[in-house]
Amino acid sequence: MMDSKFIKQVNRTIAIAAISSLGMLSTLGHAATYELDPHHTAVRFSVDHFGTTTNAGGFYNLSGNLEYAPEEQKGFIGLTIPMGSLSTGIKAFDGHLRSADFFNVKEYPTAYFKSTDWVFDGNKVKAVKGNLTLLNETHPVTLTATKFGCYDSPVLGTEACGGDFETTIDRTKWGIDTFTDGGIMKNVKLVIQVEGSKVEDLK
Repeated sequence: MMDSKFIKQVNRTIAIAAISSLGMLSTLGHAATYELDPHHTAVRFSVDHFGTTTNAGGFYNLSGNLEYAPEEQKGFIGLTIPMGSLSTGIKAFDGHLRSADFFNVKEYPTAYFKSTDWVFDGNKVKAVKGNLTLLNETHPVTLTATKFGCYDSPVLGTEACGGDFETTIDRTKWGIDTFTDGGIMKNVKLVIQVEGSKVEDLK
């Protein structure tokens, strides 16, 4: 029987290779690499609903990697977002959002975020700048860090790093303009949660 630790290491190697093939790894020289945990990584959104309430939902089962070099004040996030994972808790609403009126999931099943620069305030991560690719359109976004840190995970048995980030995007830049003339705001708030476990001896 194969050792469970060995199997876990092989699975991590495969995950990093898959991310690399998508161009989602950086070239940071001395950064530790963290494989993102889909149970602690998600993108949630909220948007005004005709000036009355707020519609909200999220995307789940994300994959990717985080790289972090605090001594150099550098980092990297590569994030793959399966658009079919969209959930608002309302089946009919999910179906409409997945349609060509909004995210057109059938034609564009995957979105990506790839960071280009990290901004620090002293020793703290202040923001992450990068590019969001959605519906085959790529535009820059800046994610403001509301918190970020690392800890020794008692569950995973290794170091984990991650944080919460926020930004507001103009959805029309990605071609999503349904109902902008009818009262649904074009600005969408995003809250991004990322957390990953350290990948040992793979760099």
